[in-house]
Amino acid sequence: MTQGRASFSEQLADDIVELIRSESLGPGDVLESSRDLAKRFAVTTPTVREALRRLEATGVVELRHGSGTYIGPGLERSVLANPHRPHITRASVIELVQARLVIEPGIAALAASARDAAALQRLEAATATALQPPVHGFRPALNFHVELAAASGNGLLRETVEALLHVRAPEQTEIRFRYDDRQRDHTEHLEILGAVRDGDGAAAERLTREHLTTIRESLEAADFGRDAS
Repeated sequence: MTQGRASFSEQLADDIVELIRSESLGPGDVLESSRDLAKRFAVTTPTVREALRRLEATGVVELRHGSGTYIGPGLERSVLANPHRPHITRASVIELVQARLVIEPGIAALAASARDAAALQRLEAATATALQPPVHGFRPALNFHVELAAASGNGLLRETVEALLHVRAPEQTEIRFRYDDRQRDHTEHLEILGAVRDGDGAAAERLTREHLTTIRESLEAADFGRDAS
């Protein structure tokens, strides 16, 4: 591929992103067909497909054979996962929880202060994901901790938590396998939600810290076998 062709497809990818934003499309929404995009931007269909493959690589779109092109979760994501990272270990899993312990309790307090009605609705809907059994390679549409960060009203904090869980997705999945008390997880999420809804920042912060501390302690006691380093 020549540099000129690469630059052209990059520009077209940027134009498609602007189209997505201008039409207020979000994750799960359907993007118009490659043929229609080619007509809109006065380019060939193969050129559109090349641009879409670029966007697929960053999670902006998802290409589903026989179904179409859908908006992915990566539209606002500024940090991408390294596919060549080493295999997860006990240390890397616990490291993720420790990082979240530093960040998320304060986020919960901010969310209790903001008490945004729309954000609280999404946060309530996200509590149900705790009851879903973990599946390797699958991420639920709503993540309670990402929605908690969104409820803080600070877009950078939401992006930080979302990016952290994306970059360390294997560790996060491992956490859900190791901390497998789905009912307790769900109950603790509901308690955090209640504190946020009541505007009780101190309680929201304390409950979030206790929740993550319980998870960390269960991981520290877990048998990781040969990955115990």
